Amino acid sequence: MNYGYKFLPNKNFSLILLIGCLMASINMLGNMLGSASAQGQKWASAWAASAHGPYPSGNASAQPVLDFAIESAETGANDQSFRLIVRPTLWGKRVRLRFSNAFGTRAVAFDDVFVGLQSSAGNVATGTNSRVMFGGKRSLTIPPGAVAYSDAVNLSFVKNADDALLAGRKLAVSFHVVGNSGPMTWHAKALQTSYLSAPRTGSHSRETNDSSFTFTTTSWFFLDAVEMMAPANTMVVACFGDSITDGTLSTLNGDDRWPDVLAQRLRAAYGSRVSVINAGIGGNQIIGPAKYSATAPVPGGPSALDRLERDVLSLSGVTHIIWLEGINDLSRGASAEAVIAGMQEVVKRVRARKIKIIGATITSGVGYNGPAGTAEVNERRQTVNQFIRTSGLFDGVADFDAATIDAKTGALRAAFQPNSTVGGAGDKLHPNRAGYQAMANAIDLKLLLPTGRKK
Repeated sequence: MNYGYKFLPNKNFSLILLIGCLMASINMLGNMLGSASAQGQKWASAWAASAHGPYPSGNASAQPVLDFAIESAETGANDQSFRLIVRPTLWGKRVRLRFSNAFGTRAVAFDDVFVGLQSSAGNVATGTNSRVMFGGKRSLTIPPGAVAYSDAVNLSFVKNADDALLAGRKLAVSFHVVGNSGPMTWHAKALQTSYLSAPRTGSHSRETNDSSFTFTTTSWFFLDAVEMMAPANTMVVACFGDSITDGTLSTLNGDDRWPDVLAQRLRAAYGSRVSVINAGIGGNQIIGPAKYSATAPVPGGPSALDRLERDVLSLSGVTHIIWLEGINDLSRGASAEAVIAGMQEVVKRVRARKIKIIGATITSGVGYNGPAGTAEVNERRQTVNQFIRTSGLFDGVADFDAATIDAKTGALRAAFQPNSTVGGAGDKLHPNRAGYQAMANAIDLKLLLPTGRKK
């Protein structure tokens, strides 16, 4: 079980650890009472968004100009409220939230945190907006470099976690930032509209209408995981990777990234006790950058090697990983051998946790206006793909390359190129809605059998 604070390495680690341990001990009793699982139950990740850096570093899609909502990156949020819209792929009667200040440079304070069922836009369905507590308190302060879990919250509107009417519904997570947050930890490419109030307008979290949430954003801030109490045999599949997992060129608010489509397939095949979470970051690499810090961020965030623990292994209930990554390393000059060595190291760490990992072949970038589109990078990509297919390193293979490539041109199939987010021809690197559907449909569901299920 995960309670209280977790910490990431930084130069003030010892001091932060001391503060966090004191806070965690205070929170422990309340959290244990609020989230202790009944026999045969566990916390299972239902939604995630990997934090990759401080705003505005990153690769957002269809982002409105945020100058009026966020006055400066240095001061961050200023006495204002956020209403983030997130879609769990698993439902339960009890939920808990994880907030992150992983890339903050100062402590950030929240109060008036609420979670409810989204009705439409930034509105919350009447009677569903429930207060979220932290160690029995209404406020929370997270030190820089840390993440923190909430107490368990009863979702009064969930009468039956298997209710088919809940599938596809979204939560509205609202919170007030007290004072200035400083640099904000975020996930740039949400491809989901969320809502912000104006600076210095105070707390509006408990309001169920969205009239106070003047501004919109297509990013998520501070919140990086939602977990549900679920049966102990619930399967959680983490989709780990870069922009093609994050969903670049998929439909804004359409939930048609390949992990979304996979979740639909798994639910249809195995029922509702399956969760698929997205741990993709646009621009992410396996082995680069060599160094990453909040004061010198890189848009793609820390490397897969650096972020594996926080973004995947620390999430509750993960049983399987599907990993698609490597094109950004190759585009930045990494050799096929270096990428393969990075893959071997990640698999070693995953296997140590007794989690199954499926390797996905890297899709084509031929014709892309950048290094990924060159013949030389494509040659190294094919070398890595041959390793993924034949080495036996992984517990299975999802051949995304074969599912999306035009055999005549070596590029993405023409039907998979037009941009589903903002329109236009696309970039020949990122698939669209149709391409993501083809990728998800290429995954052999037998590789993802729930515990105790026969083939």
